[in-house]
Amino acid sequence: MEEIEILLGEAAARCQGESRPLVTLTYAQSLDGCIAAHPGQPLAVSGPLSLSLTHQLRAAHDAILVGIGTVLADDPRLTVRRVEGQHPQPVVVDSQLRFPLDANLLKHHPLPAWIATGEKADRVRQRGLERAGARVLRLPAHPNGGLDLAALLERLGELGITRLMVEGGARIITSFLRERLADLLVLTVSPTLVGGVHAVGDLGETDPACFPRLKGPGSAWRGDDLILWGELA
Repeated sequence: MEEIEILLGEAAARCQGESRPLVTLTYAQSLDGCIAAHPGQPLAVSGPLSLSLTHQLRAAHDAILVGIGTVLADDPRLTVRRVEGQHPQPVVVDSQLRFPLDANLLKHHPLPAWIATGEKADRVRQRGLERAGARVLRLPAHPNGGLDLAALLERLGELGITRLMVEGGARIITSFLRERLADLLVLTVSPTLVGGVHAVGDLGETDPACFPRLKGPGSAWRGDDLILWGELA
């Protein structure tokens, strides 16, 4: 979609010279804000046209990031398959190294998965993942108990990543919004009601003036799905 490509280009130009990559948060949800019907169970809500847009976005980024919950529930490949383009570098946030050795990201992705974990994660588990082809990045912990995502972005910048696409799941989406680490949002809204797991949890704000919001939002239809995009402010 040309408008989103322009937005990505303008935002990336403003981010040149920064130590961390441009971060695009993108996911698909139902009308009532859900990304799954039940915890740990995958749910496809995107139509074929909006799914192709997701693959276009993947091709427009250097790397794609998900949490370990998404890997365990969906076993994704995170490749570009529905359009022409380069596969992004897969990055998985996994503070306890629960990453399965038979995951599609190790078997069916042309690039070795980068697994971001904590400084105290099991060393034996790390060696097994590295033998299977993964690269393990050890990072400090955030005061909330998870990984320090700001430190992860700095590391990815050092590794040459200039554009990062964050796909989920709910904990990752919420963390990037709560810590104000996402620059752009591309949201697919499916015309369904799920009543399940919401994409965004507690952001730690009570003042409406402090809630994240889209700056200069755009919108378009892709089949039955509504696509919303803009800069996050």
